Amino acid sequence: MKKILTCLLATLGLTSACCQQNYENADVDGFAGLLAQSNVIVLDVRTADEFGEGHLENAINIDVKQDDFMEKAQSALPKDKTIAVYCRSGKRSATAATRLASAGYQVVNLKGGILAWNAANMPVTTETDDEDAVKAK
Repeated sequence: MKKILTCLLATLGLTSACCQQNYENADVDGFAGLLAQSNVIVLDVRTADEFGEGHLENAINIDVKQDDFMEKAQSALPKDKTIAVYCRSGKRSATAATRLASAGYQVVNLKGGILAWNAANMPVTTETDDEDAVKAK
């Protein structure tokens, strides 16, 4: 019985240690404050079409669902900057945040995504230039 209990506790400990997030979450106000800092890069991990419908100013677009997401991210994002990541609702950006943080980036995820941002009447733009959109082909 002691062995079974010990195994269960060890398994639970390993599971919780493996599932701890290694990035921060921020609400809209916290995320907006973060964007005012000069050492922050804004990363939109939605599709190019979603990005084109409206995104945060100066955001870089790299679709997290593409197979080459990490390759593109590592070539476009310096590790000495904080990466402020968002998506539509926060699910894809949480996935991206986990992957980026595991690769050594300091990452902050927008809780609720651009839906929460829009609900708070925060500004978005449809303006892009070639540097903003790292398009997935």
